[in-house]
Amino acid sequence: MHAKVDDPTEFIPRVTDPPPRRGGTLRWLVAGLVLASLAVVGSGIAALRHRAAAESGSGEPVVVATATIERRDLSTTRTLAGTIGFGATRPLTGHLAATVTWLPPAGSTIKRGGQLFRADDAPVVLFYGGMPMYRDIAGLHLVGRDVRIVADNLTALGYSVGRQPSPGERVTPPPPTTNSSGDAADAEITTQRVRSGEGVLTAALVAAIKRWQSDLGMPATGTIPVGHVEVASGAVRVAEVTGQPGDRADTPLLSVTSVRKVITVGAELADAASIKRGDRVTVELPDQRTVQARVVSVGRDLVAADNGVATGPQLLSVTVAVDQPKTIANLDSGQVQVRFAGRTAVGVLVAPVEALVALREGGYAVQATGGLVAVRTGMFADGWVEITGTGLAEGTQVVVPE
Repeated sequence: MHAKVDDPTEFIPRVTDPPPRRGGTLRWLVAGLVLASLAVVGSGIAALRHRAAAESGSGEPVVVATATIERRDLSTTRTLAGTIGFGATRPLTGHLAATVTWLPPAGSTIKRGGQLFRADDAPVVLFYGGMPMYRDIAGLHLVGRDVRIVADNLTALGYSVGRQPSPGERVTPPPPTTNSSGDAADAEITTQRVRSGEGVLTAALVAAIKRWQSDLGMPATGTIPVGHVEVASGAVRVAEVTGQPGDRADTPLLSVTSVRKVITVGAELADAASIKRGDRVTVELPDQRTVQARVVSVGRDLVAADNGVATGPQLLSVTVAVDQPKTIANLDSGQVQVRFAGRTAVGVLVAPVEALVALREGGYAVQATGGLVAVRTGMFADGWVEITGTGLAEGTQVVVPE
């Protein structure tokens, strides 16, 4: 709220004689008087500039506005353009030496337990997890994170897998395989400690696998060969079908995306360098609403902007997910503005930028009710400037142009 004063000349600082210093030499006294005179002259020049700006050509004083110094947080921001969509596509390649017999149509959503495709007329199923299935799930008491993926997914699909050994427990691994002559390979059987995140192929889990296989119409073997299950972080949407029935099942067959709509931002390398996964951002939607979001990934490969034109700037793809997906669920596409926070100053004194007075001798001051006060400036953001100066505090009134 702006306050008003009638005469801006009352802000002109008064010059008083410096108090005498006892015991000082004449040389130091003269130097002190010179410095004090220079400071008064500089302040007087700046004050006269304010006074001249506040007076009309007729000599009548005009109203001078004031603003209040506040204590608040300041943040620098960068605003980058983004696009609503399903994010970057990624290829899905099978891992079976078989023939593709069915592929889903583009636009399909495939969830946990669903068929990604069929090979030799058997389903290849989607499980959720953080690593691929790199080996056969076979052999009682097999231990590993891949076994945990099987146990967790079957549990989520409604199959009882029994008790899983806790981290720190010891189990006996599968017996050694036989060599070409049919004799057991020379290997010592030792117990294995279960680590955090690992699962164990128990008898109960084998029974659950058999029930699941039977429900899929597959032979209930209780083992899962490599390639019969593909793993993704969550449900996938088929963006494009790149293969066709009759192709080999160990080639790229589909391009998939997340089923959750996200915002993709193209950031130049200088901007992307300070953007990290998990950073909080604010998104302005096409209808002017703002929603909160976070960065879920920052690409590592530079791509050309402007639809791939090589002469455009090289960009990194930044993926942003909104906190409430429903807010963009009905937006098929559209341009948005994403504000990335930069440096932040917490709980600092700030004044409007227009309150600053440039001093002829260098630096800045603000015009307070007691006169000019030299200030040190910090962060500039959103029309405010961080300041520190003698006697300045929250609530202090300073002159600003009207």
